[in-house]
Amino acid sequence: MIQFTDSELAAFLDEALPPNRSAELEHRLRIDAALRKRLTEIQGRESAGLHTIGAIWRRERLSCPSRSELGQYVLGTLEEESADYIRFHIDEVGCRYCQANLVDLQQASVSDPPTDERRRRYFQTSAGYLRK
Repeated sequence: MIQFTDSELAAFLDEALPPNRSAELEHRLRIDAALRKRLTEIQGRESAGLHTIGAIWRRERLSCPSRSELGQYVLGTLEEESADYIRFHIDEVGCRYCQANLVDLQQASVSDPPTDERRRRYFQTSAGYLRK
């Protein structure tokens, strides 16, 4: 039988549980009334303001690198120790927030040819105005 810790249940509520573990939990919640009750109790504690240090840590994402650090990672300009931590955080911890941020930054770092073409056309159509 698959066991889930209170920390995992809280992470599930915060949508911070890795996708594979989240899928396992969702399946178990459908068939296990005791697990549903535990999840409801944890949600109630969180709603009532009874927070653990772990819950605060997860909610505030204190172990997550900043977007700036993720950007430096994408560009390859981050120190090796920091880059190692980001790889661990993304690959091993499986932080969904940082994975999404990383994908966004990677997509933004790729030059978009239509944007370059549009910029060139704007310049060409404005060149006559610049001479005046």
